[in-house]
Amino acid sequence: MSALSFSIIKKSKESNGRVGIIRTKHGDIETPVFMPVGTRAAVKAMSPEELEKIGAKIILSNTYHLYLRPGHELIRDAGGLHGFMSWPKPILTDSGGFQVFSLGELRKIMEEGVEFRSHIDGSKHLFTPEKVMDIEQALGPDIAMTFDECVPYPEKYTYAKEAMERTTRWAERCLNAHTREDQALFAIVQGSVYSDLRANSAKDLVSMDFPGYALGGLSVGEPKEIMNEILDFTVPFLPENKPRYLMGVGSPDYLIEGVFRGIDMFDCVLPTRVARNGLVFTKNGKLVIRNAQYKNDFGPLDQDCECYACKNFSRAYIRHLFNAGEILGLRLATIHNLFFLINIMNNIRAAILGDYLLEFRKEFYSNYYSNKI
Repeated sequence: MSALSFSIIKKSKESNGRVGIIRTKHGDIETPVFMPVGTRAAVKAMSPEELEKIGAKIILSNTYHLYLRPGHELIRDAGGLHGFMSWPKPILTDSGGFQVFSLGELRKIMEEGVEFRSHIDGSKHLFTPEKVMDIEQALGPDIAMTFDECVPYPEKYTYAKEAMERTTRWAERCLNAHTREDQALFAIVQGSVYSDLRANSAKDLVSMDFPGYALGGLSVGEPKEIMNEILDFTVPFLPENKPRYLMGVGSPDYLIEGVFRGIDMFDCVLPTRVARNGLVFTKNGKLVIRNAQYKNDFGPLDQDCECYACKNFSRAYIRHLFNAGEILGLRLATIHNLFFLINIMNNIRAAILGDYLLEFRKEFYSNYYSNKI
């Protein structure tokens, strides 16, 4: 068996969306799929058992953070990420390109790679494509990402072009350095918001025949409309028979619009991050559970939700937990938010299979923007 295979089960008659299945040695992944983010080998506030119960099929961990702490050699000696964190299902690791980009003045970009100082202790490090491949192969995920340069929004055309071309050269170096046969390596399309750069990036990477392709450098501050335009333009340049991954996107409306444009995989820290601050997703929009209006509200976070939090606890109780500083409050909000997004993806798959995706989107938006909370 190869490291990864992808089959399309059905294409949407109403959009570019499709239902598929990714097969890996650690299990099958039904697509489109949302991947919870376990940056440091843990999805914040969640145990692996809880992740399985809410239906998570694959999680994402971060190369940059795990390299700095506890170190990829230690994780390799523990049996890789699967053994280290006791997660039996597929794992994807990003390459650390976005985290290095986020360091600002703490990093220096060169053709060789990126020199940066640790945000933990200030120590100096160098990430080259070859070094990143060493780290990701030691971590042992089912899917590894190539090392890329992510530029901010807005960015001038000249530098966006330079960064895109460097990303392509780095991708080729990653491909040459990657030797682990039981691990699939995905490339990352860059080019900021410039159509010609996106097209060139996609064409060059597709010519290298990677098992899958991601779109990076989006959801970094650009308006939603621009992101959708870039997806509309770029996705047709990607192979139909390979997975397409939109990096760093996790709000319900972005997931739906991404699927409409042919995206198969998504990840984002958004659902867990906002949950810890008391914001939860519901079918009727976002709800801030700390607000006083829920003090005497004994209904669930979402009337139609089947998650553990909604089946067992009231808005009043969860609000009390947050205001009392009880950790259970943020755990319940996290369980709910991740379940909510995973359930959206389940519903989207059903809508594509049943040929009612447009109807699903219309009904979802009608409720989500109704403010009936």
